[in-house]
Amino acid sequence: MPDPSRSFSRPFAIAALLVATAAWGSLFLVGKAVLAHVDPVWFTLIRYSLATAAFAALVAWRGTAPWQKLRAHAPRLALFGFVGYGVFSVMLLVGLMHSVPSHAAVLMATMPITTQLVRWVLDGQKPARSALLGAALALSGVVVVSGELWADAGAGPSTLWGDLTVLAGTLGWVAYTRASASFPQLDVLEYTALTAIASWPLLLASALAATLLGWSTGPSAADLSLSWSALLYIGAVPSVIAILGFNLGVRTLGPVSATAFLNFVPVSAMLMSAALGKPPVAHELVGSAMVVGALLLHTLAQRRAGAAPAAAALTTPSARSPAPRPPSASPRPASGRYVPGACSRSAG
Repeated sequence: MPDPSRSFSRPFAIAALLVATAAWGSLFLVGKAVLAHVDPVWFTLIRYSLATAAFAALVAWRGTAPWQKLRAHAPRLALFGFVGYGVFSVMLLVGLMHSVPSHAAVLMATMPITTQLVRWVLDGQKPARSALLGAALALSGVVVVSGELWADAGAGPSTLWGDLTVLAGTLGWVAYTRASASFPQLDVLEYTALTAIASWPLLLASALAATLLGWSTGPSAADLSLSWSALLYIGAVPSVIAILGFNLGVRTLGPVSATAFLNFVPVSAMLMSAALGKPPVAHELVGSAMVVGALLLHTLAQRRAGAAPAAAALTTPSARSPAPRPPSASPRPASGRYVPGACSRSAG
């Protein structure tokens, strides 16, 4: 498995991003089937138990340094990991129970836009008009996808409640990704792995508490025997390989370019659904196109925002060629000694 701290070629990064987004598209199709046997709370615990074991094996190769960082920051790592892995996953799965896989995949693609709106609320960084237009288009697309405003004959009841639950759950992942900036001492793999390791006891305690309170039901041996292969796939591919692949793409291509690949999440989910005999209906196609278009608007706005400072820097004096040194100046190196052969004159 590639180490995200290394440098990789652009084609390799593109391939990694395509694998990651296709894996996330498959998550909803496979996960929907598992929910018939395992409820969202225990599904989340099992999924991240498998993923945490894999992450622990990866960071173990780095010696004692990651574990020292874990001890130093354990409470905060546990909190953000619980929000990102626990709250996000449970809400996504609860919403998926009342929706369909392609809808959840479309909602996942809105996260970059949601992140921009959260930055506006919490940090005061107002998005550009094009980004706000993209946010409005994305939310409109979510409503259209749900079938609340327009549904084809035989499309089934509205999935708006489930879709809104998934959308609200994505705020947990947005909070998790924002929190990574407060751990500059951790690289991508360390933040991903250590938050999973630190939050696992909280996930276990929450599952046990929810079961004791009657809010959740633990899976039986028969349930696990019917879904173990799907759970193993979800724990390994969408939860480990996809996360590392996406982070590798972000590191190689930059966050703006990598974000554009999220368009492929709903596309891959719909293609897989069609291959399984469940092609999307008209309102799902229209709503998905609205969300994909909104994400493209967001990406273009981010590119313009990044290009503006670079263009401004070219107009500053420091970006131009340095002015010629006056003949009377005496060039000296950083050590303070005269350069041999350079013109000099007395200071006095």
